[in-house]
Amino acid sequence: MSDQSHADGKTLLKKKAVQRMVSSTNAELVSRRRYRPPKCRVFHNAFTALEEDGRYRFHIHEEAKKKLSRIIDNRVERVIGVEEADAAFREKYQRRRNIGIVFSGGPAPGGHNVIAGIFDAAKAANAENRIFGFLLGPDGVIENEAMELTQEVVDAHRNLGGFTMIKTGRTKIDTQEKVTLSRKTCRDLGLDALVIVGGDDSNTNAAFLAQEMMDDGVQVIGVPKTIDGDIQVRDADGNVLCAMSFGFHTAARAFAWEVGNLCTDSSSDVKYWHVCKVMGRVASHLALEVALQTHANMTLIGEDLADYIDYERLERSDSADYNAYGMTLRHLSRVICDGIVRRAAVGKNYGVLVIPEGILEFINEIQVFIIKLNTIIADYNRTHDTDFHAAFPALEDKLEYLRALARRSREEGTFSVWNSRDDDLFAEIPAFFQEGLLMERDSHGNFQFSQVETDKIVIGLVKDYLDILKEKGEYKVGIERRYFQKTLEAAGLDPDRFGPVLFRNYDASNFLLMRKEIFSQKTLRQVLEKEGMLSERQEIPKAVKKIFDKSVPKFKTQLHFYGYDGRGADPTRFDCIYTYNLGLTVFSLIANGATGQMAAIRNLEQAFSKWEPIGIPIAPLMHMEERGGKLSLVLEKSLVDLHSPAFSVVKALREAWLGADEAPDAYRRPGPIRFSGKTEEDRPITLVLNALGG
Repeated sequence: MSDQSHADGKTLLKKKAVQRMVSSTNAELVSRRRYRPPKCRVFHNAFTALEEDGRYRFHIHEEAKKKLSRIIDNRVERVIGVEEADAAFREKYQRRRNIGIVFSGGPAPGGHNVIAGIFDAAKAANAENRIFGFLLGPDGVIENEAMELTQEVVDAHRNLGGFTMIKTGRTKIDTQEKVTLSRKTCRDLGLDALVIVGGDDSNTNAAFLAQEMMDDGVQVIGVPKTIDGDIQVRDADGNVLCAMSFGFHTAARAFAWEVGNLCTDSSSDVKYWHVCKVMGRVASHLALEVALQTHANMTLIGEDLADYIDYERLERSDSADYNAYGMTLRHLSRVICDGIVRRAAVGKNYGVLVIPEGILEFINEIQVFIIKLNTIIADYNRTHDTDFHAAFPALEDKLEYLRALARRSREEGTFSVWNSRDDDLFAEIPAFFQEGLLMERDSHGNFQFSQVETDKIVIGLVKDYLDILKEKGEYKVGIERRYFQKTLEAAGLDPDRFGPVLFRNYDASNFLLMRKEIFSQKTLRQVLEKEGMLSERQEIPKAVKKIFDKSVPKFKTQLHFYGYDGRGADPTRFDCIYTYNLGLTVFSLIANGATGQMAAIRNLEQAFSKWEPIGIPIAPLMHMEERGGKLSLVLEKSLVDLHSPAFSVVKALREAWLGADEAPDAYRRPGPIRFSGKTEEDRPITLVLNALGG
């Protein structure tokens, strides 16, 4: 590039119009920063107080009673407005406080507004209140790496996505050493409260820290954050206390826009099946919402697959073990193939398939492998001085270790987690999937589904079975009658003479399906000769060849993964409002002395005027779950309820959305997230349907 062009660029950059065009600050950013979300009615009062709500009860685990004895008796607390308060209440509410905030786990749109809500409420109560943000997640708490948040810093991040203000991390404060260091940090900063914004593990951490820090006078409050939507709290009677974690709506809308665009592309180019994997390791809430937003042709819901029982196989066996006849990878591939074949039969050899990233966790045979391998890896790490993956770096090394376990089980005749049958079945899995199943676990000992090419595994099986169906003559592209007639007539051939010979449904359908026995040019010739339409020396008419070629399906796929892009999206107006009010709720809990509570908003599915800020006790929500090869006390994740109105609607519309008929596809265009304007949806469709059907 010449010096002259550089000089021209520098000259251009001196112009204000050019500076405006390339500035990092655009109109959308300015609009977002200026926006001030509305407050729930109770926050319009001068003060707020807490009122125990005795309507809710929980099934409390005995282990939670033992380990969280100081907060296990916490109750649901409603935030209520107080306009007039006595001097003692005002003094307590308005006293000077230092509050620390930490983000834990992956980003979720709206986190900055949680901070903004806490900041605004704290400063309104007492201008001398100080808010500290711990840097890079829980490591910041352990190492006392924090920054004081100012008005300028908070205002610069209002209504923006990401956790860029203070960053995040995945470290857990899960050892006595880390707890001791965290307590020291809180003492050094003179903290009155610590706010942990995170998912199920982070809120579990919040409960244990609340127990540990009670004697230090440090309150600990959790905030439900995860785009997966798997923090949903109900009491023992099924009453909804927290319908959705924040960030879910934004991520679902971001994914839906992309998937919706692929629906448009698919029906324009008419040659690809777009396979869209969306985040959701344990639960399929995002896939369900994307289905409602886009009407993709097929959407797999993991919880639905886990509920499947192959009654035909069960009846043919002597076993009464329903789990042994659940969904298999082979059957899943056939379910998908059925939809593909049916669409192709009406000329639609294209479409959009949505799958949650954790789909394999709901497949019985895969779940068994994961549980066994988790146990093997965790056991090895506990009993050796080196890590399993360091000791066996190559796939073959890992496989040899498993073979040795199987041999020991066979030769010694003793119980082993890994036996010969496991080894034989595992050997049948493609090498790249074996490697995926044996990959390093995350910091909680969980299998990392997001790192596995789930879509590649499923579609590989689909392609194999489609090839079988093609050879059987069952996978064909339907030929529109009008096109067939026009093509033959243009070649001087009689469509009504050739039609009954070529097609199995010539007299019954508008889309014509080539006879099953015609699956190659050789078999085409054989049929034509047999029917007296062609002599041995004659060439197959070009028009007939053309029709045959069009009937032969070519299964082409494009694979897509939607996850990190949705995590980093700027929040929808719903998430902006939701998270800001969560922040206000957090301060109300702190100002009124609560600890071991999770801030939440009831009635999210209803009009904003009915939203109700509450504090939910975390300890009673705990249950025992396998983590890292051992049982641990954790907050229970929420799966898709197969009896919910939202799922029932999707199930009822599956056939219509599959579009295996001559009608145009019923795709829905969700469009991008629109912060400005009046056409943006004000809450997740899932919530709306569940409210309407409840």
